[in-house]
Formats: sequence, structure tokens, C-alpha cells
Amino acid sequence: MSSEQPQLPLILEPSTLAEHLGADDILIVDVPLKAENYRQGHVPGAVFLDHRRLLAGSGDVPNDVPSEAALGELFSALGLSPDTHVVAYDDEGGGWAGRLLWTLELIGHRRYSYLNGGIHAWRADGQPVSTEETRPAPSDYEAAYLNPQVQIRHQELLERLDERELAVWDARSPEEYRGEKGNNRKLGHIPGAVNFDWLDVMDRQRDLRLRDYAELVHDLEIRGLTPDKEIVTHCQSHHRSGLTWLAAKALGYDNVRAYPGSWQEWGNRDDTPVER
Repeated sequence: MSSEQPQLPLILEPSTLAEHLGADDILIVDVPLKAENYRQGHVPGAVFLDHRRLLAGSGDVPNDVPSEAALGELFSALGLSPDTHVVAYDDEGGGWAGRLLWTLELIGHRRYSYLNGGIHAWRADGQPVSTEETRPAPSDYEAAYLNPQVQIRHQELLERLDERELAVWDARSPEEYRGEKGNNRKLGHIPGAVNFDWLDVMDRQRDLRLRDYAELVHDLEIRGLTPDKEIVTHCQSHHRSGLTWLAAKALGYDNVRAYPGSWQEWGNRDDTPVER
């Protein structure tokens, strides 16, 4: 961002974003679960991003990270530059928006914010919506995994399961965690992982904003997810855990990583232990 503009916080309220609509160095990205929700009304000036472009899309782990070349194409199409501040939001409480911001962190682009509550909070606060598609001016963005530490690969996780300073946050539903439902070859959870459903991170009384920070910290700490530990979060495809990664960042957890392979990979491999 230019020095004339105030630095936007990680978690951005609708009223604050409304003050910055039209700013040249802010790129607002709508990553909806359903494309028609963008067409039916979005933050004025927001560009549409198909969430599937945040996934590799093929191979043994189709939910894995796209190649550096694919990310370069994506962010060039969005018009990203090194000075751009990205504001991401979605229509479901932060999963896909969090995955986008995590991807930016992976490529070392740290100028980003999350519109708290997404389009639901924006509408509920009476902010203006637009049905006009915004077409970004393409850029030439070279993406590289400049911050690989923000992800953990299955091999490292496998080797470190016994480490006390590592804690695994499973963001799936309790039924998936217990192995009562799922479409994988193996059902259950990573040994030692603790379950805190991503839905319990959202405040349904406040239009899907993040819940009260003190309450969230309490709920995490009683599960052993404390700020002094290295936290690894995952779900089935690193979509729901996009939100839990983001929430941990917002709560001041300095060492939080995501496992992009998630249960889609872990639950389908022969060499991964499973608890039920």
C-alpha cells in the first residue's frame, strides 16, 4: 500500500472497507462457494475468483497447492502487484477466503485482509452491493513458494506426530473426526489431533463474523491448542481449514501452518496411521 493510506488490519470490518472502496492499491476478491452469489450482488469493485483455481485440480491430491506457474497465471489474471493489498471474502464464513489468504502467504504476499463475515456481514450492515462484474486489469505476477513454512507436507507431519510442541487442529465435523462419515479409504483422524469444527469459529448471531476472541482462545486452549505450540490445521481439502488457519493468525498464534493435502491425502495413503 502507498504510505498515504492507513495499513488495513488482518480482520476488516465492513464499515472500514466501505471507507476504502475505489482505492487504487486495494484489490477486493470475492471467492464464493456459488458463482451465482457473486452475480446476485457483491462488494462494489470486487472481482470474482473461482475457488477451484486455488486447488491443483488433478493428480492424487487434487486439493493440493497449484503449481507456481498456475498461481502466477491466477494472480496475473487478478491484476495483483507486489504493492496491492488484497481484501478477500466469501459467502460462507471464511473458508475459501482463508484459503486464498493462506495461498498469498505461501507466495510471500503479506498485504492482505479478510472482510469479517464476508458478504453476509456486508449486507447486514447495510453496505452497498453491485451486480456489475468487475474485470481486473491483468498484471505480470511471478508467483513462487517464497514462504513454504506456511504449509506442512504429509511426510514431515508423519515424522513429527510424537512431538509435544506440535498440535494438530482438525477442523472437520465431529462425525468425520470420529470416523463415522467420510469418503476416504480410511476414516478417523490423525493420531493426537484434536477436533474443533470450523463452524464453531463463526458467530451465527453476528452474520458469520469470527466469534469473540477471548472465547475462541479459551475453546482452543482447553483442547491443548496453545500459542506456544506449532499448530497444524487441516480438514478434508484445506477449505474449511482456510478459516481456522486465518482465525489462529487473527488470535495472535505466531506459528500456525496448514496441511493442504488434508484428509483427502492422509485418509487415502497406505503409510498414514489413523485413530478412531
